[in-house]
Amino acid sequence: MLGKPEYAKAIKTEAKRLGFLSCGISKAEFLEEEAPRLEQWLENNMHGEMAYMANHFDKRLDPTKLVEGSKSVISLLLNYYPEETQKNDSYKLSKYAYGHDYHHVIKSKLKLLQEFISEEIGDVNGRAFVDSAPVLDKAWAAKSGLGWIGKHSNLLTQQVGSFYFIAELIVDLELEYDLPVTDHCGTCTACIDACPTEAIVEPYVVDGSKCISYFTIELKNEIPNEFHGKFDDWMFGCDVCQDVCPWNRFSKPHNEPLFNPHPELLSMTKKDWQEITEDVFKKVFQKSAVKRTKFSGLQRNIEFLK
Repeated sequence: MLGKPEYAKAIKTEAKRLGFLSCGISKAEFLEEEAPRLEQWLENNMHGEMAYMANHFDKRLDPTKLVEGSKSVISLLLNYYPEETQKNDSYKLSKYAYGHDYHHVIKSKLKLLQEFISEEIGDVNGRAFVDSAPVLDKAWAAKSGLGWIGKHSNLLTQQVGSFYFIAELIVDLELEYDLPVTDHCGTCTACIDACPTEAIVEPYVVDGSKCISYFTIELKNEIPNEFHGKFDDWMFGCDVCQDVCPWNRFSKPHNEPLFNPHPELLSMTKKDWQEITEDVFKKVFQKSAVKRTKFSGLQRNIEFLK
């Protein structure tokens, strides 16, 4: 009879076959170290208007409250680093939003992985999560040995940097667990020094309410005027802290066709963006995560950059 190590190995092999960059497994248990950090972050109002971040505090820290009887958290990384990036004379879009909405792309892969587990191992209950439920993705990925959380609060790996999505399968199956890796940020402060809005208030702590990604995606009201001229031409999301990170020298282009950008996207200039119509918006971002900000939101952001 196969045991925990064999099951874990089979799951990781299948994850690789499905196109995931890597897969790590940790025990489903209360995240003791994260609890005080999250509490402090919320108390300091670093979530801004992202009220949902304060909801389900217990579930965020304890996967057994999300999936009854859960024993393991299977964390997965999926590369999205693009082959080509936008022109220099353009308002910028976070690289993760170039192609199809990652939620859909990853969910379908996770479904296939769940089916594989049921077929190969048996009756295993679980749920798939792609950053849309109260799950601390980065904490679980770090606990599963997939990388360490960098000073910019993103997950980092020595082999491929940080341009990847994180997803989880929380299952009621005991598996062999991986060990965390050590932190390799050292004395580097590149991300802290480069953040245009000084959102990285201290190493490993990001004030979400000052982050360009927050302003351009999450914030529904007007962008505060005090940040005018500080957005470095970012109109949706921001990659500055990742772009300057030395570990991202090792980023390699993804091989997921659905993440390839719409042909028009990379060639658009600032003038094109300023004159964008709703029809063009719908065509270019038909299946993109950019739809989240809506045409009016993108227009607001572009207006703010002028």
